Amino acid sequence: MTRIAIHGAGGRMGRRLVALTHEDEKLTLAGAIEHDKHDALGTDAGILAGVGKTDVALGTSLPSDVDVVIDFALPIATPKIIEACVASKTALVIGTTGLTPELHAQIDEAGKSIAILQAPNMSLGVNLLFALAAQVAKQLGDDYDIEITEAHHRFKRDAPSGTAMGIAQAICNATGKDIDKDLVHGRHGDDVQRKRGEIGMHALRVGSEVGRHSAFFANLGEELELTHKAFNRDVFVHGALKAAKWLAGKPAGRYGMADVLGL
Repeated sequence: MTRIAIHGAGGRMGRRLVALTHEDEKLTLAGAIEHDKHDALGTDAGILAGVGKTDVALGTSLPSDVDVVIDFALPIATPKIIEACVASKTALVIGTTGLTPELHAQIDEAGKSIAILQAPNMSLGVNLLFALAAQVAKQLGDDYDIEITEAHHRFKRDAPSGTAMGIAQAICNATGKDIDKDLVHGRHGDDVQRKRGEIGMHALRVGSEVGRHSAFFANLGEELELTHKAFNRDVFVHGALKAAKWLAGKPAGRYGMADVLGL
């Protein structure tokens, strides 16, 4: 039985993590963590998630008897949970998006002492999309234009999404491109004809869209489109829980969903 703590347990994703952890016979909810001004502190996490009493109240600190923490909070809160996990030698799965280069550096450093898994998207299908986009880009080369689009609900704060950037990074890794030089964010103006080898990136914010990501590969005669659509947030929760089960007991290191899937 893997003992799980959820960081960001009072949020939308956190509540679904609590609910599906409670339903999984191989998992035990051992902690539900939120910031010290959350209005539901002290409330049973299961009741908050709509699955009944779990005897785990929403609190502000990491319990001592936890195998893995799953972080789905805001990026501003992630450094603190990394520090807590390093101090207690607890494995950590990070599903929070919008991470800064400084946070990635902190994750790299943490990987020297704990097992830590970070991914821009926890969906199993999306992580297969990363691998497929990389393979297609490598095979087709610069004779094919590459454009990436992503769509999310109107309330999403960061753009482009971490998933869209994950697609771009996978393509760059496979083709030897530089994501800082070869990625073009949107187009505007009188002279924006695309340059050979560049990767276009475009973000939509529309209504209640859960998540839609596409990678386009096209020349003057054909077009290949790879698209992933998420219809509810549980696809990310299932992926995060699968990652947590896989990570429990692993040696220190920085891991990704490709490791979980054996890609």
